[in-house]
Amino acid sequence: MSARHQTPGLMIAAPASGTGKTTVMLGLLRALTEDGLSVQPFKSGPDYIDPAFHRAASGRPSFNLDSWAMEDDLIAAIAAQAAGADMVLAEGSMGLFDGVASKGAAGNGASADMARRMGWPIVLVLDVSGQAQSAAATALGFSSLDPGLPFAGVILNRVASPRHERLVRKGMEAVGIPVLGALPRRGDLTLPERHLGLVQAVEHPDLDRAIAEFAVFLRAHVDLDAIRGAASASGAAPLGDGNLPAPPAQRIAMARDAAFSFVYPHLIEGWRRAGAEILPFSPLADEAPADHADLVWLPGGYPELHAGTIAAAATFLSGLRRHAETRPVHGECGGYMVLGRGLIDKSSERHRMAGLLGLVTSHAQRKMHLGYRHAELLVPVSGLAAGTRLRGHEFHYSTIVEQSDSPLAIVTDAEGAAVAESGSHRGHVTGSYFHMIAPLNPVDVS
Repeated sequence: MSARHQTPGLMIAAPASGTGKTTVMLGLLRALTEDGLSVQPFKSGPDYIDPAFHRAASGRPSFNLDSWAMEDDLIAAIAAQAAGADMVLAEGSMGLFDGVASKGAAGNGASADMARRMGWPIVLVLDVSGQAQSAAATALGFSSLDPGLPFAGVILNRVASPRHERLVRKGMEAVGIPVLGALPRRGDLTLPERHLGLVQAVEHPDLDRAIAEFAVFLRAHVDLDAIRGAASASGAAPLGDGNLPAPPAQRIAMARDAAFSFVYPHLIEGWRRAGAEILPFSPLADEAPADHADLVWLPGGYPELHAGTIAAAATFLSGLRRHAETRPVHGECGGYMVLGRGLIDKSSERHRMAGLLGLVTSHAQRKMHLGYRHAELLVPVSGLAAGTRLRGHEFHYSTIVEQSDSPLAIVTDAEGAAVAESGSHRGHVTGSYFHMIAPLNPVDVS
């Protein structure tokens, strides 16, 4: 692995979810970009919604970095997307140190793990509502728990008043924690959410205006010069010549619209770089996949919100069935549900789907399924051979109520426990609830 110059960066993290780090991330991306910087965004962990917001804020594609699911070479190849940028901003997931109990391909998946690997100092977004000097104890704990993790300082969020800010700053000063900004409480600066997290970027009614308002807010209350000065890549692993994942086919018809959008950006980038042709089409617009495609790929998304439209999309469904007669079709999560015989929405209404798999799923019987997945394919998925081992992630609330096909893979969670949702296959059609993040190298064992 050859060393390269690494772009300095920061990890925008928090003690827990719901503290406002996405608002801070988007506001910083837009403000710094407006100041003439080229800022490369990343998302730590398996979230597939945030990168689209990052791209809207910065004008650069955002990529996931995940130490549990990705091996060193893939992390290096994705991190190299920052080449030519002035700085990196990476957004953490959940709490800073939250990962899984068992080590994966390169780590436990925590944001702290990735920040340590890349040498990106932590900017901790701290919700100080309901406390004053006591917030310093939280900040001190996060800054000192791992002495090898660089720590830039805190951005205080949901500050109630100037007096409240003075008291919190006094506590931070007492323990030597730099305060990089203090954001007054603003109930109007939020992004709409639904059960899997944020509403998708493509669905936001006025996303650019919202991000612009975040930037104005951040510019008024955060020291942008201090943010820029804190960025670093000290102690980071060198960027190397790792490869992004190879395409599963040469011509890939990819469903892309509000119902089908959850696919990891590094996969699309890797497939395109390897010469694959991505042929987007919209099932919601009743478009059929391209006739000359070698593979149809239905990503995850929110088909349950559009089940009636999909069921009535005769051109899409007939084209999908025609393709499946001779060539591979693969669906992930929401795409998997559409390949089945029926989808029951939250009001218990059943909608007829493609019928290419003997699968019926239901949102009327909600149960959260969440976590990393390791899968070993029992049959090929287009260009991915039987026996290929994959790392991925699963997050959905639907349940399987009928399933009559053979399993696609042997699936376990991050700790090696068997997962009942093993995917399924029939003829040229395959599908699974887990979203593929990366195939593993043959030498990997875990």
